[in-house]
Amino acid sequence: MKLKAMIALAGLLSLSSASAVTIKVFMGSQQRPEVFGPIFAKFEKANPDIKVTLETGGATSEAQNQYLTTVLAAKDSSLDVFLIDVVRPATFAAAGWAEPLDAYFKGAGAEKLFLSGLLPGTVNAATIGGKLYSLPAFTDAQFLYYRKDLLAKYNAKVPKTWDELVTTAQKITKAEGGDLQGFNYQGAPIEGTVCNFLELTWSAGGSIDKGVTSPEAKKGLGFLVDAINKYNISPKSMAESKTDDSRKVFQAGKVLFGLNWSYAWAHFQGKSPDPTLVAGNVGVTKIPVFGNNASSTCIGGWQWAINSNSTQKAAAFKLIKYMASSDAGRDLAVNGSYLPARKDLFKDAAVLKANPHFDALYASVIKARPRPVSANYPKVSEIIRTKVNAAVAGAKSVDQALEEMQTELAPLLK
Repeated sequence: MKLKAMIALAGLLSLSSASAVTIKVFMGSQQRPEVFGPIFAKFEKANPDIKVTLETGGATSEAQNQYLTTVLAAKDSSLDVFLIDVVRPATFAAAGWAEPLDAYFKGAGAEKLFLSGLLPGTVNAATIGGKLYSLPAFTDAQFLYYRKDLLAKYNAKVPKTWDELVTTAQKITKAEGGDLQGFNYQGAPIEGTVCNFLELTWSAGGSIDKGVTSPEAKKGLGFLVDAINKYNISPKSMAESKTDDSRKVFQAGKVLFGLNWSYAWAHFQGKSPDPTLVAGNVGVTKIPVFGNNASSTCIGGWQWAINSNSTQKAAAFKLIKYMASSDAGRDLAVNGSYLPARKDLFKDAAVLKANPHFDALYASVIKARPRPVSANYPKVSEIIRTKVNAAVAGAKSVDQALEEMQTELAPLLK
């Protein structure tokens, strides 16, 4: 009997091992896999029949999208889950690369209940043609970071307008000397540059829907160019500046005011592989405006999607549902300063202890505005970022860049 019991137990263990599935996840290296790793481990502990392996690559949204486009267009099933920029679900849905998720919620009202706790913008970005194609890992928005110590040293106030920012930046950079940048932003041909252009246009009271040759768009792009050539508060290297370049130079103590995403906060405070010279001396506020216009920030964030060719869709959904939960969102916020996609976490004690600015910025986050939602977005983005980059680099005038942008965008944004 003992031998039979041992054989039966061995058989059960063998069956358990054989029934375990492995989910392969792809995410960009910029999304800090070291922060996500412990969360995957928690999921595995609660779900011993599912193993998670991770593949990383691409330091920018564009590089990651290029890789995924190649893999998914070939109907490759090796990736089960992938993390995509919030602007990508429409494109992936149209191409048939992302699995519709509605059918995976079990029980009457289960989907509605789960989604009701999420910020509306994150759900809207994931819903294409009435179908849900992704779940949010975290939301994001751009803010103005500033050096509290330097403002205090010169008895200067946090700027509410771009004119105030220029005056303060000129005063402090002149007094400090050296290589201190008055204002840092993203001007390389990347997604962050698209957002900077939109935010400056919005802060002038404009909208891309009104056309990009409007006075408001000219004022917005003109400011990014004038910051370099007229006001002398930004270096010419802005034309090469990517998101993480901006983060690193601010972290090194060489920036007074800088536009960046929420993830930068944790880096500035010392949760970073790079040394920081600004820990404890950083403030963050909403984006300045021209005149009396309303401040607007660009909605960002990343979303989990399932490969439509995956052979492990049920297990993959279980994983991404957990990654969109309050438990996972709390860990991301506390350990990585990622803005939560779940509304309740903006009042969570652990989250606010690690990120005291989240509560004050919630009003900006909830009103964050989207980039154009279109299956043609990759082309839309390419047009905007390359034209803005050309103007920032001095290769085109502001008027020329915007006129070309308008001509090329017109057939895509009908």
